Amino acid sequence: MNSFNDAQQEQLKEVGAYLRQVRLEKSLRIEQITAKTLIRQVLLEALEEGRYEDLPEPVFVQGFIKRYGDALGLNGTDLAKNFAINFFLLDSENENLDLKPKSNIKNIHIPLAIPYAILLAVASLVLFFKLSPRNSAESIARNQNQSRSAIEKPGSSLRTEASSSQVFPVEVTIELQDHSWLRVKADGKTAFEGTLNKGERKTWTANKQLTILSENAGAVLVSANNKERKPLGNSGRVKQVTFTPESVNSQ
Repeated sequence: MNSFNDAQQEQLKEVGAYLRQVRLEKSLRIEQITAKTLIRQVLLEALEEGRYEDLPEPVFVQGFIKRYGDALGLNGTDLAKNFAINFFLLDSENENLDLKPKSNIKNIHIPLAIPYAILLAVASLVLFFKLSPRNSAESIARNQNQSRSAIEKPGSSLRTEASSSQVFPVEVTIELQDHSWLRVKADGKTAFEGTLNKGERKTWTANKQLTILSENAGAVLVSANNKERKPLGNSGRVKQVTFTPESVNSQ
């Protein structure tokens, strides 16, 4: 099952045809674009011909379009915005670009009273549970039990609080055996996005989780918390892996 919806398939054909037209007008061979972008020729050919079934996930295709456009001397960022990576299509900021992908999404008007009504209902429900006598009694009993436990075991609450506040971060180091495009997120924030070449080495640290997404997983050697280096996945395959302190320490 492919991950391209109908709108993305149509957009891909239009963007690919546009890139091919500009390349031919500039008398550039596709091998030259491959050398500039470090994208494999078979993927560039599939992009030009709109063969979505031979391409990786839409997020990688959008990156290909940006790098291809930059290699042709175009504004790759604006061009990439003409290809939506999600169900909702991205708005293009480049009004002078001749390429205008079609959007099938219609504006949906929601009456303003509906969100307010929902918000009021949720607030009333929360207030009801907070003021409920049963919940209050249960809360008081729970606090009393916790107090008794603390008295019976001196210092136990302090040890629990100290252990819960202790943070064991995860440190991930990668080394490239071949070039690959990567996106790295540390605790939900993008720490790196771009192409790394063979021999390059990078290290990132996160308190909760660190996610690595690669278009060529076999080219990426990964070591978590100084453990044995292993390939992220198979060569030429797209893979995303998330590292957490729990998963790393359990290995």
